[in-house]
Amino acid sequence: MTQKISRRSMFKTGLAGIAGAALWGTSHTHAQTKTPNIIFILADDLGYGDLGCYGQEKIKTPNLDAFAREGIRFTQCYSGSTVCAPSRCCLMTGQHTGHARIRGNKLVPLLPEDTTVAEVLKSAAYDTALIGKWGLGEPGTTGVPNRQGFDYFFGYLNQQHAHNYYPEYLWRNEGKVPLEGNIESKDQPGYSTGRAQYSHDLFTREALDYVAQHKDGPFFLYLAYTVPHANNEGGRATGNGMEVPGYGPYANEDWPGPQKGHAAMISRLDRDVGGLMQKLRELGIDQDTVVFFSSDNGTHKEGGARPEFFKSSGPLRGIKRDLYDGGIRVPAMVRWPGRIAPRVSEAVWAFWDFLPTASALAGVPDRAPEGIDGQSIATHLLDGSPIDHKPLYWEFHEGGFKRAARIGDWKAVWLKPDQPLELYDLSKDVGETIDLAADHPKVVGKLKSFIETARTPSQEWPVKDQ
Repeated sequence: MTQKISRRSMFKTGLAGIAGAALWGTSHTHAQTKTPNIIFILADDLGYGDLGCYGQEKIKTPNLDAFAREGIRFTQCYSGSTVCAPSRCCLMTGQHTGHARIRGNKLVPLLPEDTTVAEVLKSAAYDTALIGKWGLGEPGTTGVPNRQGFDYFFGYLNQQHAHNYYPEYLWRNEGKVPLEGNIESKDQPGYSTGRAQYSHDLFTREALDYVAQHKDGPFFLYLAYTVPHANNEGGRATGNGMEVPGYGPYANEDWPGPQKGHAAMISRLDRDVGGLMQKLRELGIDQDTVVFFSSDNGTHKEGGARPEFFKSSGPLRGIKRDLYDGGIRVPAMVRWPGRIAPRVSEAVWAFWDFLPTASALAGVPDRAPEGIDGQSIATHLLDGSPIDHKPLYWEFHEGGFKRAARIGDWKAVWLKPDQPLELYDLSKDVGETIDLAADHPKVVGKLKSFIETARTPSQEWPVKDQ
């Protein structure tokens, strides 16, 4: 595992300044040299095809569609994993699931030696905040956000607690904040019968307040929403786990309740992302702020949701918990007015690239820990430089040890150690429908060799092969 940023590294200001100047170019205008605010907005279980800009036809997402037009819309961005906790660990630490501390949804905390993007940016004089869902450390452990580089935290620590959109409490830093009027059912823990305060709305309010209070910057805001994740416990209690205050524009649609709820959650997300972008404009910091938007994994089939109803995976095969692209290829957009030219990019990148990218954008590329799996895509964002990406790797352990890798356009999926690898050419077969393994044994050998050496043992999954 990587080590915490060393004192020596933290004070390499001369090298950081040189590297930052190289990134920003030779111009010395304020707009081009000012350290940007950085926001990462993460949806939960939002499918590749759930937004209008990715082909969605039924769910209304005008604000996110505008976001896409104003920035880069990526067609080949990959999440860290096919479920939430490991995906978020990859995002925060720059490691893929073969090296990350957290590789499944077990309650494994980050340790002091793990370095997060918040710590890197905090070392560069950023104020840092997490609003929303964490999942990388239980109360009192070394993994809680305030012990991993975040100056401020408001939200859920535990991913199961985050199922309930009307929880009796949330966390503010390391203390519980009771939510008046929210009363959890005694018969069905995780589902509330008293439903006064909707957590997603609270996160939006906190985010708007945070950017207003820190408009002088620089700040890093990790806004980890929980929509459109299902309340699994609520689904068992009522048959509809797509928990939302109202169906909004879908109330009169001739759709099943869970589908109305799924659409309403996404449109609520869309509304609130639009509100945050408007707040940046009102505060006069729109051009000083780079905003990332993505989802932690593919769409789900929980709480009554039916992925096929909205074609939520788009042209991709699979959903959440699959290592086919429908489980790990996610919508991703980056917006920075005046600095990032609007366009669609087919460049390949993954969540573990965010830490070195944020480090570079902050002008401190040398502070990204050595030996991480991620690589910076900052120059691609700013000038379109091509990304020559290292091989990508994923592993998943529910129901057995599953692995996948991508090198160039070749994607391998290995579902069981005693079964052969499946091989797909994503340049011609984005839906992973034609297994070409028998026709390309050398490619299979290369990918298998990479997969077999891409991981190290972990406290969660100590053995190398199963």
